Amino acid sequence: MNRRDLFRLAAAMGLAAAIPNIGNARPQQALSNPLQPPAEGSIPVAVLLSDGAVVIDFAGPWEVFQNVSVPGRATEPVFQLYTVAETTAPVKAGGSMTIVPEYTFATAPAPKIIVIPAQGEPTEAMLAWIREAARTADLTMSVCTGAFVLAKTGLLSGKAATTHHSAYAQFVMAFPDVALKRGARFVESGRFASSGGLSSGIDLTLRVVERYFGRAVALNTANTLEYQGQGWLDPASNMVYAKRRKSTAQHPLCPVCEMDVDKANAPSSVYQGRTYYFCMASHQKIFDASPARFLS
Repeated sequence: MNRRDLFRLAAAMGLAAAIPNIGNARPQQALSNPLQPPAEGSIPVAVLLSDGAVVIDFAGPWEVFQNVSVPGRATEPVFQLYTVAETTAPVKAGGSMTIVPEYTFATAPAPKIIVIPAQGEPTEAMLAWIREAARTADLTMSVCTGAFVLAKTGLLSGKAATTHHSAYAQFVMAFPDVALKRGARFVESGRFASSGGLSSGIDLTLRVVERYFGRAVALNTANTLEYQGQGWLDPASNMVYAKRRKSTAQHPLCPVCEMDVDKANAPSSVYQGRTYYFCMASHQKIFDASPARFLS
């Protein structure tokens, strides 16, 4: 028995209702922004990759999408997943994982969903492909600092978004025309959506499944994955990151990303008579270019 058959068996047995804190997490509510699935056939999902792509950012959503099963639909996958990159040369993702993209920007099928994980600096070709593909997509979604890539297209201008909590300050300064939502697990803004860091992409993807096929299908997908997280049921569930952490002399934080630093080994800069410590040299460089903006 393959896992799709296992999923159908679990759904038939009503396991979603039997698992504490998931099946009974909260009642089904009418969706205010549903997505319309096709009457038949798979929903194409393009996962955009380049060197430095963070594995959980794209692997988490990939696993969610590939484990969706909808009663009454054909045996073909509900979501058709494929990777896209500027070329088909191997991509070095996080931890030296090597991935050979299936398609280039010129050959990729038109997607209905675009997944943009955290990755390296985007090229102009990548930004142009996102802009064009997003025109006909149902949803373009970013995970973690993939929000920077999406924002650089200009498609988030005037919209709300979120990103990894350590990048809030940098995002606000880089994209003042985007309304950053601190403490959001994910943010939906029209045909675009963004999630917080890393595992938040799993929650956003379950929410996408719910928007297409309803709460029951999303619950059963989570059960198949043995995923107990409930962030997809509450977009404000990252509120632990809503308030900016305070740096003290005894417990210094990097002023750029608010991460803990070790004064004994950390690079430092002096500004207006106070010493600031950094988690990495690149953050020191960013701070030194405009310290007042990070301290406002």
